Amino acid sequence: MGPLAINEIISENTNLFLAFIIGIGFGFVLEQSGFSSSRKLAGVFYGYDTVVLKVFFTAAITGMLGLLFFSLFGWIDLNLVYVNPTYLTSAIVGGIIMGAGFIMGGYCPGTSFCGASIGKIDAIVFIGGLFIGVFIFGIGYDLWDGMYLASNLGSPKISTTLGMSDGIFAFLLILAALAMFWVAEWAEKKFPREEY
Repeated sequence: MGPLAINEIISENTNLFLAFIIGIGFGFVLEQSGFSSSRKLAGVFYGYDTVVLKVFFTAAITGMLGLLFFSLFGWIDLNLVYVNPTYLTSAIVGGIIMGAGFIMGGYCPGTSFCGASIGKIDAIVFIGGLFIGVFIFGIGYDLWDGMYLASNLGSPKISTTLGMSDGIFAFLLILAALAMFWVAEWAEKKFPREEY
């Protein structure tokens, strides 16, 4: 819950309770958006259903704008926001593995739990595969830690890398999202699928 527990504005127990409530709310929104359906999720790769793209892009833009406005109002210092370090090689390899799994299984790790929560057997099997993959990665870590930690780029921000302000980058990203939404609508008309 951000810096609230760290700065003792709320207790650690309240922090965990709020995280639990937000998690349930997030899962509910995912399920109501249809993210418990592997066909709907895989539809983004085939062009017949782009709701996944629209929902996640909208969520990312909302979070980005929230942080920018919080920074503008002095409610948050963006320099204190943690940015995951970028290991380029493992990001590419992991993206290929996860993308292939997503296309084949129709779920990503988060949405598989969403599907399993309403009893989808394919989602439960997918979660089993997820844990097998984590186990294999864990026991074999010494074999591929060199690849995993290769090409460390630090914690770059795209706006900084492109030499522009966060506000200009946000504006350009919103324009890109609108263009992507238009392309998504076009794809859904171009590649229709029968109702499922």
